[in-house]
Amino acid sequence: MAEKTDVWQGTLALMALKTLQAMGPQHGYGLARRIEQTSGDRLQLNYGTLYPALLKLEQEGFIRSRWGVSENNRKAKFYELSKAGQRRVLKAAAEWEQTTEILARFLSPAHEG
Repeated sequence: MAEKTDVWQGTLALMALKTLQAMGPQHGYGLARRIEQTSGDRLQLNYGTLYPALLKLEQEGFIRSRWGVSENNRKAKFYELSKAGQRRVLKAAAEWEQTTEILARFLSPAHEG
């Protein structure tokens, strides 16, 4: 089994936004599990990192939260994309695609030497 790694700086917000875009409203635990699952269980989310990231996204207006009841009948805070968040996820995804394309040029053997 592959060793789990920490989430790369600057990517957690995009992963959370993309997950909410794909799955709809999620509580924090479910969101964390889904991000880990989507990574092929290669990422290990630290809840001390996830919840501050969600708070920041909420303060920036990209997500909103409401209290509800989880599937195991516990009180939980659910997060969902706002209109601004829907726009932000598209912009952030495009920015990361461009960044990874640039980085790939440096990692490609054709560009060595």
